[in-house]
Amino acid sequence: MTRLEDTDLEGLAERAGRDLEDAPALEILRWAADTFGSRFCVTSSMEDAVVAHLASRAFPGVDVVFLDTGYHFPETIGTRDAVAAVMDVNVITLTPRQTVAEQDAEYGPRLHDRDPDLCCALRKVRPLEEGLREYDAWATGLRRDESPTRAATPVVGWDARRRKVKISPIARWTQADVDAYIAEHGVLTNPLLMDGYPSIGCAPCTRRVLEGEDVRSGRWAGSNKTECGLHG
Repeated sequence: MTRLEDTDLEGLAERAGRDLEDAPALEILRWAADTFGSRFCVTSSMEDAVVAHLASRAFPGVDVVFLDTGYHFPETIGTRDAVAAVMDVNVITLTPRQTVAEQDAEYGPRLHDRDPDLCCALRKVRPLEEGLREYDAWATGLRRDESPTRAATPVVGWDARRRKVKISPIARWTQADVDAYIAEHGVLTNPLLMDGYPSIGCAPCTRRVLEGEDVRSGRWAGSNKTECGLHG
């Protein structure tokens, strides 16, 4: 499938965002598969495989892109491997240009403590932008109820920075909706979700969440940082 011009993609995203606002997640993903074909992918942090599972129903063999930052919990890598083994998807692992050791040599150890924005830029944002070059559209698992910064997430929108259509098929879902889908379909989830980690990122920057805390409060705890830059 040939790539559309940016102006066509932007207009397409805006129209689809309006037309599909109330559509079920599976219908949104079927629209994406029909519209973009092989130029569409899903990104997954392997916190759970809900969107990957949904996308596999709409587009068997769909590319599922995973960022291996070099700092992931072993459980996250295990979830990725399990998804690749049992689901009808094509898992693609992206890695940063530098290993952790190479980054430490250039920037000093524990860059994530001293400059987490730069660490995320090097190990997440840049690899994703490079990895998405061959796609016109990508799907995420963003939900409006996760945090105030995500409250206005469209189900289909225009990613102006990357010049791509960004699809968030479960944007309108609640955690209860996610849990119900996982239970109904037996979807793989990261074991850490049952161990006090409702939001899972890189191990050095993620802690357990205490009762009553916001679900994303365990990410970059003690700092003003709330997003890694992938969705900002």
